Amino acid sequence: MALEIERKFLVTSDTWRSQATRSEVYQQGYLNDLNTCSVRVRIAGERAYLNIKSARLGIMRQEYEYAIPLQDAKEMLGDLCIGSIVEKTRFFVPFGGQIWEVDVFSGDNAGLIVAEVELESEDATFALPPWAGREVSDDPRYYNVNLVTHPYKDW
Repeated sequence: MALEIERKFLVTSDTWRSQATRSEVYQQGYLNDLNTCSVRVRIAGERAYLNIKSARLGIMRQEYEYAIPLQDAKEMLGDLCIGSIVEKTRFFVPFGGQIWEVDVFSGDNAGLIVAEVELESEDATFALPPWAGREVSDDPRYYNVNLVTHPYKDW
């Protein structure tokens, strides 16, 4: 079974920007209502993926991801997704032996900046960067699947 274990934090300053090693623009949408799982299509640069993630809240969830043709992803985003498309730029920032992913949202979620770190286990220790603020791992408002129907601009 494929598992994703990640912790999510609000970002409190821009000091991470000078440490980012690369970035990638994402567009993603969801193909189903959230019952037992979410089914997401994502375009990351010139690559595209179909992702299935269990609907369980918390830091550990089942996750499966498959590469798909870019044109198929564009068509799915345009024709099949519920709610709005989530647009963000993901920056990759090394800190404390981990690669943190800092998502700067645009579109309906402009102003929201969230940092995530993937872990090997639920109880893994990690260094918290000085620009990482309040943890929101258990707050469903910050899940991308919820941002399509309840965007940040409406909070």
